[in-house]
Amino acid sequence: MTYLLGFDIGSSSVKAALVSAHSRQTVAVANWPKQELPIQATQPGWAEQDPDEWWNCCQKTVEELLQKTGIQPHQIDAIGISYQMHGLVLVGKDHQPIRPSIIWCDSRAISIGENAFNTLGQSYCMHHFLNSPGNFTASKLKWVLENEPNAIPKIQHFLLPGDYIALKMTGTATTTVSGLSEGILWDFQSNQPAYQLLEHLQIPTDWIPEIKPTFGHQGSLTAEAAQFLGLQKGTLVTYRAGDQPNNALSLNALQPGEVAATGGTSGVIYGVIDQLKGDPLNRVNSFAHVNHSTENPRIGVLLCINGAGSQYRWIRQQIALSDQSYVAMETEAQSVPPGAEGLLIHPFGNGAERMLGNQNRGATITGIDFNRHQRAHLYRAALEGIAFAFVKGTQVLQELGLNLSVLRAGNDNLFQSTIFSETIAQLTGSRIELYPTTGAVGAALAAGVGLGHWPSPEEGMIAEPPAKVILPKPAAPTLIQAFNAWNNLEQP
Repeated sequence: MTYLLGFDIGSSSVKAALVSAHSRQTVAVANWPKQELPIQATQPGWAEQDPDEWWNCCQKTVEELLQKTGIQPHQIDAIGISYQMHGLVLVGKDHQPIRPSIIWCDSRAISIGENAFNTLGQSYCMHHFLNSPGNFTASKLKWVLENEPNAIPKIQHFLLPGDYIALKMTGTATTTVSGLSEGILWDFQSNQPAYQLLEHLQIPTDWIPEIKPTFGHQGSLTAEAAQFLGLQKGTLVTYRAGDQPNNALSLNALQPGEVAATGGTSGVIYGVIDQLKGDPLNRVNSFAHVNHSTENPRIGVLLCINGAGSQYRWIRQQIALSDQSYVAMETEAQSVPPGAEGLLIHPFGNGAERMLGNQNRGATITGIDFNRHQRAHLYRAALEGIAFAFVKGTQVLQELGLNLSVLRAGNDNLFQSTIFSETIAQLTGSRIELYPTTGAVGAALAAGVGLGHWPSPEEGMIAEPPAKVILPKPAAPTLIQAFNAWNNLEQP
C-alpha cells in the first residue's frame, strides 16, 4: 500500500493530509500549530511571517500523521504543495531567508503597483499580465529594493511561499508559471516571464528561479530535508500551486464556467474561463490555473475578500467568552433574526481590498443599539457581513460573464456556518455544494497526477457527491434590507 502526502501552507497554520494512492481515500489529516501562526505587523498595513515557521510546521504535521497512522516513510510515493499566494520570500546563496516573508495581506506596495500600471500603460498590463501589478509579489519586491538596499547584494532568488517550501525539500530554487502569474511576473502574450515589468521595477532577471511544471517532477527530498521531516530521502515532489487554484482543483473546478469558493482567513470566489481576459476595473485578478497551457488557456478569475475568517477570528478573540467555540457562537447567533436587528459589520480590516479599488478602509461596526443589541447580534452581524461581501463579489463576477448558479466549497471553513451559507444562497440564488475535501487532500491527489497515477487532474480528483447542499430560498425582507443598507454604506 502506498500513499500521497499533501501540504497546505497557510498564514494561519500548515495543514497536511495522507491519501491512499489506490483508493484515493483520505487516511489522516493534521495541522500545526493548534492555535494560529502569528503575523507581525510592525507598521500599519504590514504583514510578515518567518518562512522557517512554515517549514517547522511541516515537520510537526508529518510527525503527527505518521504517529496517527503507523505508515512508514518508504510507503509515501510523492508530495504535493499548496501555499498562501502572493507572498515574497527572498533567499541568499545559502538558501536562507534574507528577511521575513511579506505575505499576501500586506498593503505596503500598493503605490508601487499603481505607478507601474500607469507608467507601462493600463492597456499593456491588462493585455500582457491580465492584471495591474497591484500589491502583488513583484511590487513587494520593488518595495524591498527601494527601502532595504542592504538586502540587495544578498539576494540570489525571489520565491513565492510554496517555492520556499519546495526549496527546503529539494535543495533547488524553482517556481511555476502559475506561481509567477500570481506575482504578476508572467507575460501571457509572450509566454515567458514579465521581462518588461521586471525592467521597469529594476529587478534582475537572474533572480528568477528555474521554472517547473505545475504537475510533474519538481525535485526530490534531500537527505537533510528527509531527516528533518522524518521521511525517506528521494521522495518526489510532483505538484505545486497557490492555495486558491489548488482549492478549485480540489473541488474539481478545472473547466470553463466552473466556480469554487472558500471562506478561510480570506474569502475567495474563483471561476475558470478559457480566455486571456482581465477585469478593466481591477476588482478581480486573473491567473494561470493549474491546468493552463498556451494551447488550451485556463484562467482562474479570483475575487478575494481579505477580511473573512480573520474578521470572525477577531470577534471570537476579542468579544466572545473565553471558552466559547465557533459552534457555540453559531448557536447563539441563531437566536437573532436575519439582519441582526439593524447591526451591520463591514469586514474590510485585513489590508487593502481589491474589489474596493485597492483601498484599505478598515472594518466598521454600524448601528449599535445599547438597549437592544447583545453579543449574539455581533456574532450574527459578523457572519452576515462576511456573507454580504461574498454577495457583492458575486455581482462583480456576474458582470464579467461567469455563471454562478452553483458554488462548490469545502466543508472545513466558514461555509460550515448555516447562517453564512444560507445568507449567500438566499441573496444570490445560488445552489451551494459542500464537499468533504481540503486543500491538503487536493494537493496530495494532485501529487498523484504529477507522478502519473492518473492521466489528468479531472481523473485524479475524487468524484464524490457533496456532503451537504444549501438550496436557495426567498430571503427574509429584513435580510434584504440589511444587505442594501450594508452595500450603500460601502459605496465609494
